[in-house]
Amino acid sequence: MTIASNVNQSLAAIRSIEAQLSSLSLTSLDEEAQRLFHEAMLEIGEVKKDLEDRKKVIEFEEPQYKPN
Repeated sequence: MTIASNVNQSLAAIRSIEAQLSSLSLTSLDEEAQRLFHEAMLEIGEVKKDLEDRKKVIEFEEPQYKPN
């Protein structure tokens, strides 16, 4: 498995986690839990952004990994 494949799999997992945290934030009845889920979602969003940036670098440096 290539680095690009691993990055893509990681991005998919992070997007799923971000969506789950968002859902938990919206459906939780406890205000403290809502806040914590929302903060965790924002932090995961930052990680996702960093990973997306890294993916762009990989695709630029290694054109064979660029999606068609």
